[in-house]
Amino acid sequence: MTHQGTIPGEMKILMIDDDKKLCRLVADYLGPMGYALEATHNGVKGLEMILAGNYEAVILDVMMPGMDGFEVLKRLRKESDIPVLMLTAMGEETDRIVGLEMGADDYLPKTFSSRELLARLRAVTRRHSSHRKTATQTRNTTLKFGDLHIDPGARTARLGEKVLTLTPVEYDLLTLLAKAPGRVLTRDQLLDSVAGRSYDVFDRSVDVHISSLRRKLGEDPRNPRFIQTVRTAGYMFKDPERQKS
Repeated sequence: MTHQGTIPGEMKILMIDDDKKLCRLVADYLGPMGYALEATHNGVKGLEMILAGNYEAVILDVMMPGMDGFEVLKRLRKESDIPVLMLTAMGEETDRIVGLEMGADDYLPKTFSSRELLARLRAVTRRHSSHRKTATQTRNTTLKFGDLHIDPGARTARLGEKVLTLTPVEYDLLTLLAKAPGRVLTRDQLLDSVAGRSYDVFDRSVDVHISSLRRKLGEDPRNPRFIQTVRTAGYMFKDPERQKS
């Protein structure tokens, strides 16, 4: 199902959800807000549309027949860093954590309000646009910390000879921390910067992303080389070269 009528200036969004009524409601709500929503109710078709189309963001349901949202996300992240807002049934924490670890930018329970959906959508697209602009401005500035090299222009990170496979949010967190070595960044600051929304005391998304990022960096949790937890405060990036001096 496609909702036509895109006009100049509208932002194209793809919604992948087998709930046709919900797709229509979301399209009707987002239309006047400057979004042209196209919808499909099949994961395989949705993945094809994302890779072939020119969308600014994806609203992706977890529970779908055939290829579910997790599999769509897994395959998508091999090809694209497009912002993905996942819909989870009843706000299941397990679904949220799995989705975030696989590369979702944010999530909403299926009981979401229209205003919250709009706010989250604006946040993930604004963040994505901002990071693209920053990457262009800093294309020739590579961050180097021992054998860890971070290239903002290419949005890649390399540890020794190994290129790290990071989700967009993991990469953004790593870059944000690395640009402020020795400085404590609170969970609130990190979440606001990478997801564009205020921190909820029960929200574990930053911790989930940091945990996954540490695994990919080969960190020893008891003696982390790069990312240190500062109890009750947040996280701090440690420059290995400074630690030696």
